[in-house]
Amino acid sequence: MIFQKFPRFLHISRLAMASVEKNALATLRKKTGYTFANCKKALELHNNDIKLAEKWLNEQAQSMGWSKATKLAQRVTSQGLVGVLVRGNIGAMVEVNCETDFVARNEHFKIFLDHVSRVCAQYTELTQFDGDLWKSGFEAEALRNLKAPDGKSLADHLALLIGTVGENAAIRRAICFKVNNDLKLSGYAHPQAASIASTQNVTQVGKYGAIIAFRSRHQDEELQKNLCQHIIGLNPQKVGEEGKDEPLSNKDDETCLIHQEFLVDEGKTVGEVLKESSLEIIDYQRYECGEVAKNEELEQAKLSN
Repeated sequence: MIFQKFPRFLHISRLAMASVEKNALATLRKKTGYTFANCKKALELHNNDIKLAEKWLNEQAQSMGWSKATKLAQRVTSQGLVGVLVRGNIGAMVEVNCETDFVARNEHFKIFLDHVSRVCAQYTELTQFDGDLWKSGFEAEALRNLKAPDGKSLADHLALLIGTVGENAAIRRAICFKVNNDLKLSGYAHPQAASIASTQNVTQVGKYGAIIAFRSRHQDEELQKNLCQHIIGLNPQKVGEEGKDEPLSNKDDETCLIHQEFLVDEGKTVGEVLKESSLEIIDYQRYECGEVAKNEELEQAKLSN
């Protein structure tokens, strides 16, 4: 929820309320989502100028957000969402954490996840490299320092989110892809609230995410989606190489992608499906929300013993 109140100086007298235009108030509330009282105060201070009022509201929220972020910084953030964005030859997968699943379902949280994903994609787009594939990971501190189009850092935007939702949040990590020549990208997040007609330039959100970099003569979006779903579901540790990586006798223990039974058709291995479809997976990445936090907790537990 948007923050409920500013400090006491934001109290509005009845006389001042009468000076605020109803249309301006309705527009500002719809645009920002801030409370009735806060929007009225902002319009009063800026003579019903919606643009200036919105700027002032955001500045107040930013200030309160940093204050709240400092107070809540030690709270554990094990919930959250993974965002997957593919735009042409650019791909970005981001994990943002919060304290509760309730906030993870909040629209403001999802908008922030989309924002972080697009900032990562923007930086990836500027990358120049030789070869077919560029892939780079961002840790929390590097992500916080990235600049958004408005000139503010993602840390500033994170503070605003914390002030808005009222609990601690963290930009955990990101992985970015850029491909050249004949390589392509596909991504998927699971579970999805609703089916998406096209995933191009749309940030998909879920508890799990996957991006694959592949080479194919055909454009089979359903197969690409199924391969991402397989990677999310069976969590292979590597793609594997025919003739070099031998399949395990127990299929349930198989961690090599090409030797795993295909999730959509267990009568075939992933390698067989790839051959039939003339598709080659060059690289991939899988995210599970909260897995980094769990690993950190395990490491801390080991150090404590």
